[in-house]
Amino acid sequence: MSGQLTIGKLAGATGTKVETIRYYEQIGLLPAPARSASNYRTYDAGHLRRLSFIRRARDLGFSIDQVRELMGLADRRDQSCMAVDVIANQHRDAITRKIADLTALASELDALIDSCSRNTVADCRIIEALAPSV
Repeated sequence: MSGQLTIGKLAGATGTKVETIRYYEQIGLLPAPARSASNYRTYDAGHLRRLSFIRRARDLGFSIDQVRELMGLADRRDQSCMAVDVIANQHRDAITRKIADLTALASELDALIDSCSRNTVADCRIIEALAPSV
């Protein structure tokens, strides 16, 4: 893409909602764009690259703070990538823990489903397990 982009075109090019773009500007992840004579936001190729980076990192599950750190590191291209590796390893470790938690949850649900007698709801072990014990 060349030239200036409206917020709608930037949103379309990156698959990002307009409100999200404004939020990223508000929190400083995306620099404020120039304004046209009619006071519309005008974005350039740098905004497109930066927003694409943010979107990809968010799609991979990195937090806003991690994205901010990664962008700061990406802006200093002569630095060692060890700090990037630390952030990526921490994120992978968190994902691994979540997968373990979800696997345990799936096993628990499997056990509940297997215990179902398929009679009436009054006899349902799943409903019983979900109901508060008062």
